[in-house]
Amino acid sequence: MRELPAGRVSMLFSDIEGSTLLLTRLGPTYVEVLDSHRRILRDVWAATGGTEVGTEGDSFFVVFPTATAALTAAAEGQRRLADHHWPGGERLRVRMGIHTGSPGLHDGDYWGMDVHRAARISSSANGGQVVISAATGDLAELSDGISLRDLGTHHLKDIREPEHLYQLTVAGLQQDFPPLRTLGTPTSLPATATPLLGRDSDLARLTEMLCTPDNRLVTLTGPGGSGKTRLAISAAAELKTSFPDGVYFVPLAAEVSEEVMCTSIAEVLDLGTRERTPAGLLKHLTRHSLLLVLDNLEQLEGAAKVVAQILEAAPRVAVIATSRRPLGLIAERLHPVTPLTLPDDLTLAAAQSSGAVQLFVQRAQAVQPGFTLTNDNVDDVVTICRRLDGLPLAIELCATRVRLLSPKALLDRIDQALDIVSTSSVTPERQRTLRDTIAWSYHLLSPVRRRVFRQLAVFSGGADLDAVATVACTPQEDPLDIVAELIDASLVTMSEGPDGGPRIALLETISQYADDELRAAGEAEAARGAHAEYYATVAEKLLAMREESTHVTALELAETELDNFRAALGWAVPPSDNATGDLATGLRLCAALGWVWVLGGYFAEGRRWHELVVARAGAEPSRDLVACLRGLGNLLVMQGETARAEELATRSVKLAETLDDHAGIALALSLLGTVQLQLGDLEAARDTLGEALDRLRLLDDKRQLARVLGNLGGVEEELGRFDRAETMMMESQELFEDIGDVHESTVQGQNLAYLLVVADRLDEASELAAGLVHTVVTLGSPSLLMAFSNTVMNILIRQGHPARAAHLFGAEEAMRDRLEMPNPYLEEELGEALELIDGVMSREDWEKHRLQGRQELVEDLLAQFPSNPR
Repeated sequence: MRELPAGRVSMLFSDIEGSTLLLTRLGPTYVEVLDSHRRILRDVWAATGGTEVGTEGDSFFVVFPTATAALTAAAEGQRRLADHHWPGGERLRVRMGIHTGSPGLHDGDYWGMDVHRAARISSSANGGQVVISAATGDLAELSDGISLRDLGTHHLKDIREPEHLYQLTVAGLQQDFPPLRTLGTPTSLPATATPLLGRDSDLARLTEMLCTPDNRLVTLTGPGGSGKTRLAISAAAELKTSFPDGVYFVPLAAEVSEEVMCTSIAEVLDLGTRERTPAGLLKHLTRHSLLLVLDNLEQLEGAAKVVAQILEAAPRVAVIATSRRPLGLIAERLHPVTPLTLPDDLTLAAAQSSGAVQLFVQRAQAVQPGFTLTNDNVDDVVTICRRLDGLPLAIELCATRVRLLSPKALLDRIDQALDIVSTSSVTPERQRTLRDTIAWSYHLLSPVRRRVFRQLAVFSGGADLDAVATVACTPQEDPLDIVAELIDASLVTMSEGPDGGPRIALLETISQYADDELRAAGEAEAARGAHAEYYATVAEKLLAMREESTHVTALELAETELDNFRAALGWAVPPSDNATGDLATGLRLCAALGWVWVLGGYFAEGRRWHELVVARAGAEPSRDLVACLRGLGNLLVMQGETARAEELATRSVKLAETLDDHAGIALALSLLGTVQLQLGDLEAARDTLGEALDRLRLLDDKRQLARVLGNLGGVEEELGRFDRAETMMMESQELFEDIGDVHESTVQGQNLAYLLVVADRLDEASELAAGLVHTVVTLGSPSLLMAFSNTVMNILIRQGHPARAAHLFGAEEAMRDRLEMPNPYLEEELGEALELIDGVMSREDWEKHRLQGRQELVEDLLAQFPSNPR
């Protein structure tokens, strides 16, 4: 066994930024990149006295005897990575974090808050950046070519006290990076490229209102394009020091339900999957003092209810909302966002003091640096701003054309476009002027660009270039060229995706205009069908990635496209029976996404989609329906509805038999056997799972074979045949290890640890569980965390630590409540625990510790195992 340095050490964590999409771009070549990355850094660790503690995927955990050695290693590692020639001209961006402390040592691994602090510091860094703690900076001696840049004080996730951080700057390498990814910093707000113009009085009134304790909800109302979002962001930036736990911007234009609204807020707050429920979100907010900017609420029917719940549950949380209509809450203070001020006359002095004209000049100079407001053009500029009613978005769209047309020519084109579009009597009054302005930009595009622009309306939450090329372009068209022109016309926005590549999106108002044009052109159904077909294919590819043991990577990609999956499902399987849709595509999507809802913690939403698809599908047999029935049955099992799960599993078996779908039969039998095990029908479960096992051996499906072997081990355990159970579980674990599936092999390891507890082999169980803690917590799978916490609780109580066991019991209960996953064995487990503590701890003390545990996190308590009790 390796010997790890004890006492004070400097811990370095590193990983590759954007590795998921780098893998997508490079394909099989990514393995070469990963090997080169490991070889380069391992050479550096060896040369600088580092000890490699752990390596998982593209990450390293290395310790050094001194802070100086750690900084030297980080600097040299970044130099060598920057100098290396990577395939495809890619640039490998590795982030590193260093902290110096005295972590505990147990069984060949480090534990304690110093380890967590180092990991959090690393995750706050950007690719290519090295971030260190003040503790490290105070002890390090800097060599030539490296220096420290003070990054100030930051809040790290799950760590109460703030941390003073520094950047290690290396001569010749990148020195300027985006803000750190930490909590409660301005990075929670979108960056603004230009100063806010013409809104001084609005900004002053907003900040004054939100600094008054009684005003905890301010809603910015006004038509689309009036600048509500921009003003809200600026106000939040002014108030960031007034809220100790930070300010957060939550874009909600793509959301259509209370459930998804809560999920979106939780994601922006960087909450774990266990807290992605309304109850989990409210519990988190109750403990914090922060400001939420909830953007675009008008399309959310339940938005007012969610905001009211937040204000009631979290007294130190304030909300800035943007909406075209008030929320109608008693606590709401309205701030109408009116158009920018217009000049009273056509003089140059009056124009220069106008917010609308200032914005026109600023945007014109962005595309034509030599543009200035003069006595010769002031009349035309002021007239343009007046014709556009001072609406910021309309002015921005218009001003960008100064690169092509003079203000006088612009004025002529605005007249023509307004005449063409504004004759519609059904256009809402609040959209009329903005619609005219967007129509004018739209009609300046070539026919090809107009068609592509219309097609972009089908995307939700943005899209990468591959999606744009497939759904909106013909094979002969270059999507990058078309998108570039649409950006120049201010009709689309482009941001940086997780991999550093471009992600294309439309502003909500412009997307609505594009959708109207799409419908008017008679292209809506075909475009939405192409969108749904494309994302069904994406979902199936991600399912294949997950089946190839890259489920963590696949989940990251799936969550990037969740809004598009939701939009595709919503079109393919619409709530109304009268809508067209495409049930076959909906079945494909549902069948491919079942695992996403489970591993991502979206249990309620996943069940809702499955219920809808299964209800619409009726009895028409298909392999996708077989998979959907299994998916719904699996979700019901996790939520404790075993009777209905049995019904669905049985139906899935029969349907697969009618299709002669051997794989479907085997998988449905596996689900049915699992349900029978939960129902206590052990003989039936053994027979059913045995039949599934025989079929899977013929199919040579090692993954499902391993899963069924593990389930059969559970049956044998219940029957008291511990030797047979252990053999099956170990075989299952070995198969998963051979496949390379860390998640499933860990599940089987946890099952084996519990078996050892039941078999009264406590020392073996404790040793096995201790070795699994880090992996279980890192994977973050809710179901695995809860099962493992029960195993550790059983170990602790038998080792004579009933207080710690009670805390863990309570934490697991609370986690199940948050995820709406009841424990069907609660009374049985509680009774067994109380029997074991009899004579050691009173039931009153047990309940006291159990109640305290409900306020703690399972992950935090597991991280303390197997250390001595507090």
